Amino acid sequence: MLKQFSKTIAAHRSGILAYFDFNGLSTRPLEGTNNKIKTLHKMAYGFRDVEFFKLKIMALHETNYVLVGSTQKYALA
Repeated sequence: MLKQFSKTIAAHRSGILAYFDFNGLSTRPLEGTNNKIKTLHKMAYGFRDVEFFKLKIMALHETNYVLVGSTQKYALA
């Protein structure tokens, strides 16, 4: 397992080092937003108004998602 781990680290070495070259710059926020848009698109099947869908996308920054198994509900308003 350790040998496989070291091979994985070696294969991704340039990407790992690039993270530190750019002070921890990451695409994580962008990836999260794209994931929220994809989820909204799946939930929006049947929306007749494209403008309403655009408004929902613009309001995504106000949404709260929770992990699976949590007792809280999620809002998509």
